[in-house]
Amino acid sequence: MTKVLIATEKPFAAPAVAAIKDIVSKAGYETVLLEKYTEKSQLLAAVADVDAIIIRSDKIDKEVFDAAKNLKIVVRAGAGYDNVDLAEATAHNVCVMNTPGQNSNAVAELVMGLLVFNARNQFNGKSGSELKDKKMGILAYGNVGRNVARIAKGFGMEIFAYDAFVPAEAIKESGATPIATVPELFATCDVISLHAPATPETIKSINYDLLMKMPKDAVLINSARKEIIDEEGVLKALTERTDLRYLTDIMPANHEAMVAALGDRYFSTPKKMGAQTGEANNNAGIAAANQIVDFIANGVEKFRVNK
Repeated sequence: MTKVLIATEKPFAAPAVAAIKDIVSKAGYETVLLEKYTEKSQLLAAVADVDAIIIRSDKIDKEVFDAAKNLKIVVRAGAGYDNVDLAEATAHNVCVMNTPGQNSNAVAELVMGLLVFNARNQFNGKSGSELKDKKMGILAYGNVGRNVARIAKGFGMEIFAYDAFVPAEAIKESGATPIATVPELFATCDVISLHAPATPETIKSINYDLLMKMPKDAVLINSARKEIIDEEGVLKALTERTDLRYLTDIMPANHEAMVAALGDRYFSTPKKMGAQTGEANNNAGIAAANQIVDFIANGVEKFRVNK
């Protein structure tokens, strides 16, 4: 019988697990559950005879692929997939997919929540500022970026966007103003919201020089990937520019230094929280299960991310 492993060090919510099991069972497959594991050896043992794996932020590398002799597909329940070694997946003839769009609204709402929290001085009782008429810059205009734009418009913000892979006309049609370069986006906007993946081109690309171009009292928000931030460069810029602020749901390695140097101009959630809603959890898990069934039964590879 075809076996589908749910391997989640950070588990899905119980309703999501139940929904995944229901989809897998109706397809005639067996579900295997590995939650809150603490050792990689547990994951290696669990993958030994499974045909498919659903993961969240769990790392799937060469050792895992070597141990999973029957493996045909891995689905990352979420948009990012840099926790999966794509080259090794291809070498082992394993299809890797993500579930784009399922967490987008949850991440976008968190972005706006952080913005309001910041604008009102972390609710410390002091007079704050409003978001209305501020210029929102969105770096990478995919599913999350478009949802941020949708919600920010409701606050009366003016939307600007840069994306190397989205035509300017498509950005215009969505109601945003396209910007030609990343430096121009930073120089134009009061708020920059980052939604770029971690790639060789983007790693440590958000740096001192970009922040120094930002307007007075500007805010940088990162709800994308830790790796795209040059953490030392960002700290240096904010130390020199005492009007700038940095908000993130991905705690930097130099978190304590940022707290000490920046005070309430910096805020990080204790852990990554963008997709941490019951709805997003459920949506991503269900999408992953459906994609596995469609792949195994019908060969559908719509959301494949490796070659």
